[in-house]
Amino acid sequence: MKKTFRYYIIAWAVMLALFNVIAFVSPGWEDAPKYTQPFWTGYVLITIAFIGQLLCGIIAFRDGDRRRTFYKVSLVNVSYTGLIISFVFGGLCMLLPAVPYWVGYIVCAVVLALTTVSVTKTSAAADIVEGVDNKIKANTAFVKSVAADAQALVNRAKDEKIKAACVEIYDALRYSDPVSADTLAGIENEIQAKFALFAQAVDENNASAAASTAEELKALIADRNRKCRLYK
Repeated sequence: MKKTFRYYIIAWAVMLALFNVIAFVSPGWEDAPKYTQPFWTGYVLITIAFIGQLLCGIIAFRDGDRRRTFYKVSLVNVSYTGLIISFVFGGLCMLLPAVPYWVGYIVCAVVLALTTVSVTKTSAAADIVEGVDNKIKANTAFVKSVAADAQALVNRAKDEKIKAACVEIYDALRYSDPVSADTLAGIENEIQAKFALFAQAVDENNASAAASTAEELKALIADRNRKCRLYK
């Protein structure tokens, strides 16, 4: 993502330089002054839009986290839209020297305010979605972790009966409700403790201990699933 950000910075700098070249090299209208108040109003609006777009790009790409960048893509899109709108209205101010200066001020202020509000709302929405996703990820960590350990036990089991018990435990965990809650801490601790005993029996190739522990573990998993439905 850092490489992507470098490309983004290069493209941004090229576009800003191109805008300045066009703004100051173009001759303007014949027999009409070029550098009027509307011209500078439009120029400032577009420059501010460029700076705002850069800030949005930094927010989206700076940390190199693909998942975070995904959440912030909408922010970049909104800032691009704001930049295009600023180009349209700011360009009109720069091209039409006869426009009253106050009209240019008002139009540019409205465009800037609307773009700022849109970017702020989009950024806030992205932060909310990211927060919810992080919370869900944290709340599903228990089942995913134990299910991964159960899958590893399937591969380690030497006896066919023990392997079958491992598969049953893995399936029970894989199809369990993935979302944990504080109210489930007690039974989840029991599951972890019982799973440790089950893993020990599997590693010791103790078929009778593995079978009895597997039944107790399945009962605990089923009890957890019932409680999950109760607390929803």
